[in-house]
Amino acid sequence: MNTFKKTLVGLGAVVLVAGGGIVWLMQGDQAQVPLAETTGPHPKITDPRPQTFPTIGIAKPVGWQAGESPVAAPGLAVSRFADGLQHPRTLYLLPNGDVLAAQTNAPADRGQHGISGFVAKWLFSAAGAGEASPNSIVVLRDSKGTGHADQRFVMTNPGLNSPFGMVWRAGRLYVANTDAVVSWPFQPGQTSLVGKPEKLMDLPGGGNHWARNLLLSADGNRLYVSIGSATNIADDGMAREAGRAAIDEYDFTKHSSREFAGGMRNPNGMDWNPRTGELWTVVNERDMLGSDLVPDYLTSVPLGAQYGWPWLYWKKFGDWRVQSQMPQDMVDYVKKPEYGLGVHVAPLGLTFARGGNLLGPRFSSGALVARHGSWNRKPLAGYDVVFVPFDDFGNVSPTTPVPVLTGFLDKQDRAHGRPVWVTFARDGALLVSDDVGGVIWRVVAPGAKPAPAIVAMPTHEAPPEPKMPDHFTVKRDDTSDLTKQQ
Repeated sequence: MNTFKKTLVGLGAVVLVAGGGIVWLMQGDQAQVPLAETTGPHPKITDPRPQTFPTIGIAKPVGWQAGESPVAAPGLAVSRFADGLQHPRTLYLLPNGDVLAAQTNAPADRGQHGISGFVAKWLFSAAGAGEASPNSIVVLRDSKGTGHADQRFVMTNPGLNSPFGMVWRAGRLYVANTDAVVSWPFQPGQTSLVGKPEKLMDLPGGGNHWARNLLLSADGNRLYVSIGSATNIADDGMAREAGRAAIDEYDFTKHSSREFAGGMRNPNGMDWNPRTGELWTVVNERDMLGSDLVPDYLTSVPLGAQYGWPWLYWKKFGDWRVQSQMPQDMVDYVKKPEYGLGVHVAPLGLTFARGGNLLGPRFSSGALVARHGSWNRKPLAGYDVVFVPFDDFGNVSPTTPVPVLTGFLDKQDRAHGRPVWVTFARDGALLVSDDVGGVIWRVVAPGAKPAPAIVAMPTHEAPPEPKMPDHFTVKRDDTSDLTKQQ
């Protein structure tokens, strides 16, 4: 055999080996546990199966044809509140009934470079999230009360930079860009953002988890900001994660901010439990431990809570891939999440059911969660909106999530859409944003009466400290056993 033939044979062997390696890598890690077993207050935590290359399961985005829609749970009906939108993510209801929809995507430079950056860009593009951020907020108005937004106004401004969370307070619209919380003078009914925004606070921008959400306290005096981690498990060291994987609190009365709770890889949707007044959030957990780890979760968030990222998950399970040293005694104070939502389901939107909603008695007490859907699990998981029941005392019930809206994923693992956010319209209908489909879906129980108001649990303030006299005298008591010799 001459040199030329030997070279061809050698190249052929390399191609076969490389092709076989690619095929093997694309097979990925198959789930060995049903998804339902990784949900609830006590999700199954399997042994880790660490991966050098992640399992890749991309649902090809195909969109919705005219007349197509997701599948609503029995007793519910779904329709289009608005469509033809450009990657709508978060939704916010203004006092006048207008609905704001943030059309947004990741910033152009997320700080990801080299091979990992190239792979990340390819994955997002394949999942329908690779286009440049529209950087706009759409005002959707149902002026006729028909359940359909017959008017829309696109608000743009150079001050929008991958906008996500939105709240309205005291005549200003606050927007969480990826790198700062900014605001404009704004009144409900307004349809434009004029002028340069005022910056409230800087935020660490970009990274794997670029989206920043906002939530106001009931009295409007405090603002809560969710900030996801830059990497999977602090892969570039903890210095890059400074100020991340946390929920911050800004105090408008003191004009200062602090970390409210930490150790959450990617907190996103936030809401107040209507019975207890507690802050709750949904969190996306870590990757590359196989298709059965780690369950994403729904949890209450007390002041000072720590959830263990990147060193621990679900309170007591160590991630020995992490190179940075864990703080001393951390295992003694890490909080366990209340409820597993399933492995790699990517929960984003969260809202509690309240009085006036039109979903019927079955969905009157609990939390609604939009599970955006997996990209690194086989079989795929999420791509739905689910309901997590709560009892009359504000505690999560020990049941599996109840489907509310499904059918975003077809039998060929193609994604017609991906649910992102959930909120209630002024008339009590549930609104669901769908970024891949470009639709805002409206869900109601036909004929349902508005749900009764949820009665908050009574709170008991600590009694005031007893008032001590300005001066007092201590006298010896010779009758006391303490003064007698033993």
